[in-house]
Amino acid sequence: MLNFSTSPKEMLNGIWRNKGLIRALVQREIVGRYRGSIMGMLWSLFNPIVMLVIYTFVFSVVFKARWSVDSSSKTEFALMLFAGLIVFNLFAECINRAPGLIVGNVNYVKKVVFPLEILPWVTLGAAMFHFLVSLSVWLIAYLIFFGKLQYTVLLLPVFLAPLMIFVVGLVWFLASIGVYLRDVSQIIGVCTSVLMFLSPIFYPITALPEQYRHLLFLNPLTPAIEDTRALLFRGELPSFLHLGFYYIAAALVLWLGFAWFQKTRKGFADVL
Repeated sequence: MLNFSTSPKEMLNGIWRNKGLIRALVQREIVGRYRGSIMGMLWSLFNPIVMLVIYTFVFSVVFKARWSVDSSSKTEFALMLFAGLIVFNLFAECINRAPGLIVGNVNYVKKVVFPLEILPWVTLGAAMFHFLVSLSVWLIAYLIFFGKLQYTVLLLPVFLAPLMIFVVGLVWFLASIGVYLRDVSQIIGVCTSVLMFLSPIFYPITALPEQYRHLLFLNPLTPAIEDTRALLFRGELPSFLHLGFYYIAAALVLWLGFAWFQKTRKGFADVL
């Protein structure tokens, strides 16, 4: 029986060794998703705009929600909401696909030479494409209404990287579990829906009583969403100390997810 290394070095080497294959699979994933449709890849632009309009109308017009007590601006509400939503969508797209990642690629499992461990990176790459499209929409809207982007936008990759690292670790874990327990995909669908409302997407974190705010930071999406808003909209630098802790926790989840995947992948072919 084959033994698969669980060392962090092998995890990093696998990315570098298969970088060309990862790039090709990401491109195929993106193009294949829109192949045959009339609008093609324009759907990746159309979907976030429609959702932004719907959410903004429901929350700021129907429910008359405002982002802060001092502001009645619907533009501020729309951009704050959208900033949180694009971060959540990056997370949700990867996590919702994770349980079926191996099950949906049985042909790769049967090929001993195929590096199954790269599939979570392919999923992240495709999700990043949609994230960048939505981010472009956000930046254009900000330019239209406010005239000048914040310089802190340049630091966004640094503060979002821990979330992406965390996501890949979680995808490795869920992809493995999904092979042995098919109900996981249903559970994850419910969990991501619940998590959307337990994350500060439709409301600022200050809307919670102060004694409960720390509980919201147990949600790994909270720091990513809050930091994104600070960098994009307010031009503020988030705490680098908190960022350091976030990197450490994300790296630990990444390695544990990889180790779990490598330990359990021996039985994939037998189950599938």
